[in-house]
Amino acid sequence: MHKIMAASNKHKRLIALALTVALLPGCFLFKSSVPPEILEPLDWPAFRGTGQSGVAPDGVSAPATWSETENIAWKTEIPHLGHSSPVIAEGKVWLTSATEEGNDFYAIAVDQASGEIVCNEALFHCEEAEPLGNAVNGYASPSVAAEHGRVYVHFGRYGTACLNAKTHAVIWKREDLKCRHYRGPGSSPILFENLLILTFDGVDVRFVTALNKDTGETVWKTDRTTVFNDYKEDGEMIMEGDQRKAFSTPLVVDVNGRAVLVSPASSAAYGYDARTGEAIWNMDLTGHTTSTSPVYGHGHAYFATGYGGTELLALRVDGEGDVTESHVDWRMEGKEVPNMPSALLVDDLLYALSNKSDISCLDAVSGEVVWAERIGGNFMASPVYADGKIYFTSSQGKTTVIKHGRTFEELAVNELDEGTLATPAIADDAMFLRTEKHLYRIESPDTT
Repeated sequence: MHKIMAASNKHKRLIALALTVALLPGCFLFKSSVPPEILEPLDWPAFRGTGQSGVAPDGVSAPATWSETENIAWKTEIPHLGHSSPVIAEGKVWLTSATEEGNDFYAIAVDQASGEIVCNEALFHCEEAEPLGNAVNGYASPSVAAEHGRVYVHFGRYGTACLNAKTHAVIWKREDLKCRHYRGPGSSPILFENLLILTFDGVDVRFVTALNKDTGETVWKTDRTTVFNDYKEDGEMIMEGDQRKAFSTPLVVDVNGRAVLVSPASSAAYGYDARTGEAIWNMDLTGHTTSTSPVYGHGHAYFATGYGGTELLALRVDGEGDVTESHVDWRMEGKEVPNMPSALLVDDLLYALSNKSDISCLDAVSGEVVWAERIGGNFMASPVYADGKIYFTSSQGKTTVIKHGRTFEELAVNELDEGTLATPAIADDAMFLRTEKHLYRIESPDTT
């Protein structure tokens, strides 16, 4: 069922991808040890793709319709359990997985063209992983970060590793970075220049750290300074500190030539110097247990604040010190605000999807609601965009496709047999969608 893309079309799309990366507002290009003149842009190199935006490059599309019997190029069963989102680099789709009780942790690679599993490497072992206490998260939720020749695999407190992307050999490992996730790890690693940046927001300790991506050695480590008010009258923490954990993946943006790591946490958000870890600004948040990751444009980082007093914020990232009262240009409140799905910014429109299927299309500059609709289902995966279409994939396995624009126009509703918590990836005019037990390549047979 799969058709190989014509070389001429592939070349055009690589050019389009390079231009898209270069023009992403405020985002830095990741540096690689490979000479830049021989590099080609990677298809979908991190959680939510290039720039962690959820936006496919110009010239890359995906089907609007599919089912278990329509537009499926291949379907591959993925061993063990995991919710990490697909990452696509150099012809391979990378995932993570773990055994049900969290004893063993795996890096998995699937051939992008054929769907064959080409890597299933056990990287870490834990005799007694902490029970999750819920059916939402798992032990393999952080997504892979990829660059030319290498992939970086992260399981929170259970271990971090760098692999040779071709041979799958381990280049380095770290198993000494610890926190009590309580509900399992969730924040994905990100690459910036020579650094691999990791986020640990546990119930016991909370910090951000940057490792030398070549050696795994710690370059900097910065503790959170959040002050929590979560004690009961007897002095015990509420729910063992459950409200202190967070799952957001940070984003590096350019602020007047300075690389600022925008890093939402539980009950607070921070801006750090991405190269040194120095704290630049901080703000108090009304919500706790932040899970959404920021997107950036128009001088603002857009993210939601978690649970309990949840808000969607448009935060200017050029501040210093406490910016709680000074740098939020607009905010959205109410049940329509997402707790888990990250927002999607396309041009001047911001799309916010609540866990309970409310879609709000907002003017990104003013915060004005352009339209609002409810599509049904429950959602944890973040929306993605390609070629004028936006995809919202539910936990029940239903993907609603709409047209990007200032009026709501539903194009299709597609269903698969299993639900999904992972955010889709888009490359080669195909969608790569991870469900509970499988990875799909969804592609129209008309693609050439």
